[in-house]
Amino acid sequence: MYDWNDLRFFLELSRRGRLISAARRLHVDHTTVSRRIAALEDGLNARLFDKSPRGYKLTDAGLRLLPYAEQMEARSNQLYQEISGKDARLSGTVRLAAPEGLSAVIIAHNLDRFRKIHPDIELELLAETRQTSLSKREADIAITLARPATGRVIAWKLCDYRLGLYATRDYLDRHPAITAIDDLSSHDFIGYIDDLIQLPELHFLDQMFKAPHVVFRSTSVIAQYNATLDGIGLSIVHCFMADRNKRLISVLPHQISIDREYWLIVHEDLRHVARVDAVCHFLTQLLKDLHGQMMGAAG
Repeated sequence: MYDWNDLRFFLELSRRGRLISAARRLHVDHTTVSRRIAALEDGLNARLFDKSPRGYKLTDAGLRLLPYAEQMEARSNQLYQEISGKDARLSGTVRLAAPEGLSAVIIAHNLDRFRKIHPDIELELLAETRQTSLSKREADIAITLARPATGRVIAWKLCDYRLGLYATRDYLDRHPAITAIDDLSSHDFIGYIDDLIQLPELHFLDQMFKAPHVVFRSTSVIAQYNATLDGIGLSIVHCFMADRNKRLISVLPHQISIDREYWLIVHEDLRHVARVDAVCHFLTQLLKDLHGQMMGAAG
């Protein structure tokens, strides 16, 4: 029979991915973490982690164990609150995967607001341009551009957001005037690398413009944004990014406008884990408050 105290070590290593990081969180030596994981694997007669140069990754058995361990952790916190009559302070790590632009410009710039509410929750932010697997526990929460069609997940729409065509005044002064969409055929563009686009919602450049002359491509939204600021060319930019910088000028705003959606997705096993629920609630309220900014109004 396994020792259920070992589940604390299992949970922390699954979240941290490294012995030293888990040990620091648990206030023990890393050899203690290793020993307790080995004991748990012996007790369950299953290998729970694969070790690689990048750290510890859950095996299939570890992934099956994870929701049960998290439920026991949640029940333990609930027991403490019910019996002691005290509110357990929310703590622990929550890993959030979100698109790069949203991560860098909106979420990162509002972390102080989150920390004031939940000082003991450590938020790990993955700025992703690909789909993140919640079933493989690559993240606890994901923000995507569309509602998932399958999977044991709970999802709700966070907000709409808008993109537009932008350039610097310097670029526009050095190139032919733009008064109609047909004028764009003589201009330079910045965009994504076509064969590396995993999300159909990002295929908007070639769909909107006939054979655009693309001079720079990147998988990174921030790289595209910085290239636009450097006057390299025209680019489709999130309005909530572009409106923060007075150097960027909206081009044909009444003719070129792209609306997209952000969806929050959480695995159903984690929906009622308190720290995960706290992050979900914060993100939902944050993007509700920033509706005007997300749609291109000065925020």
